[in-house]
Amino acid sequence: MITSSFLISAAVFALITLHVAAVDTFIAAVYEHAVVLPNKTEIPVSRDDALCLMNKNIDILERMIKLAAEQGARIIVTPEDALYGWKFTRETVFPYLEDIPDPQVNWIPCQNPYRFGDTPVQARLSCLAKNNSIYVLANIGDKKPCSSRNSTCPPNGYYQYNTNVVYDTEGKLVARYHKYHLYSEPQFDVPEKPELVTFNTTFGRFGIFTCFDIFFHDPAITLVKDFHVDTILFPTAWMNVLPLLTAIEFHSAWAMGMRVNLLVANTHHVSLNMTGSGIYAPNSPKVYYYDMKTQLGRILLSEVDSHPRASPAYPAAVNWSAYATAIRPFPVQKNTLGGFISRDEFNFTELFENAGNLTVCQKELCCHLSYRMVEKEENEVYVLGAFTGLHGRRRREYWQVCTMLKCKTTNLTTCGRPVEIASTRFEMFSLSGTFGTEYVFPEVLLTEIHLSPGKFEVLKDGRLVNKNGTSGPILTVALFGRWYAKDSISVYNSSGTSNSAVTYLLISTLLMIVAL
Repeated sequence: MITSSFLISAAVFALITLHVAAVDTFIAAVYEHAVVLPNKTEIPVSRDDALCLMNKNIDILERMIKLAAEQGARIIVTPEDALYGWKFTRETVFPYLEDIPDPQVNWIPCQNPYRFGDTPVQARLSCLAKNNSIYVLANIGDKKPCSSRNSTCPPNGYYQYNTNVVYDTEGKLVARYHKYHLYSEPQFDVPEKPELVTFNTTFGRFGIFTCFDIFFHDPAITLVKDFHVDTILFPTAWMNVLPLLTAIEFHSAWAMGMRVNLLVANTHHVSLNMTGSGIYAPNSPKVYYYDMKTQLGRILLSEVDSHPRASPAYPAAVNWSAYATAIRPFPVQKNTLGGFISRDEFNFTELFENAGNLTVCQKELCCHLSYRMVEKEENEVYVLGAFTGLHGRRRREYWQVCTMLKCKTTNLTTCGRPVEIASTRFEMFSLSGTFGTEYVFPEVLLTEIHLSPGKFEVLKDGRLVNKNGTSGPILTVALFGRWYAKDSISVYNSSGTSNSAVTYLLISTLLMIVAL
């Protein structure tokens, strides 16, 4: 999507107009939902059966929406796949889909449920928002008819999209977003281009994207950098991957790195490592939930700034490579070793002493660490690691990562493998890197998968440091960088095949020019 100067000017004018009547803070809610799943089938169920299942899930959401509204919440986010689950083919998901119109049609489904055909799910969600005077974000499936004369039209005559909808306090449809970056979702189609969806309220300007979208420049970065949203609404079905990509760890880091509010509602399904929701402010997590021991969901509420950029606590902009490029590298140990985090080969060097200064490099990235442990545990080994390159099996996204992490055992070959328990505390740590990107996300993860709010900060020169005394027992400290300009130009649809790579490159390049 190419942003014209007129559209940007109009958006800024609308933002200024709303700011006159704005409130300084608001209460936000997110709900981590344990989805009532359908029975496994290769044959599509009837529309009635699909509605029966979706209503079971909406019954649960209804109780949470009412609870949030009773506690003063102005908006609530529910998870991706919350109404019917995630394991489908194109054929088996079809009975769950509805035609969702463009919000410009000015529609309140609760008052006129048949205006756009068979839309009972939209009508019920609209009524929940209206009857409880609360903004509601829900994730449902959209179907759009297409002509067989169109070479890209699927055989069933419909495009099918993973879709977020937002209803305001009157039940009016105010936002619709089609997920662009699909992840193992053969039931859905990729939209023609990334959609940049925002809506304005008296308590801030909001942007929307879904799950895997957060790893890419568009729509995620553009919404914050060009459209100046105050808060991102983020439904997800996130599978946690240690040591760098648990939901609470990465999402809180993204909010800090982008200096924006992020409201995250995750699906709860422990057998698939799905848990981790939160309300994250630019300077620290407000509240979060991570629970792999129960089958229960959880509602979270917190007060957040409506316009965080206007807050005295708003963090300063960071030059992520300023410190690391200005100093002379610390001594590089001779016994640097290779190791893997998932499929990415890092260069590691061990923290042999209770305290020290270390540097480890990989190609153009050098990571510097100064540290002092309270006491070095004999049965725990930590390493400093560096990685720069295209990530994972698909080799699409260019990562730059500096990390200090606990190895699974004292055997150095286990460094980078998932580990959940640690005992070692640090009196001091300072991590920095010679990043080539301005998009870096600071992570600190403690033992048993906990965050460390208020116990670390990022300095303007790019150092991630602890503060307010000794740290908790550390699993991971990381600076997670995304160098979007070096991403692979290939784009893949949900089945993993190349899809309009040249078009994507042109659109992405133009968007990056606008973003800069």
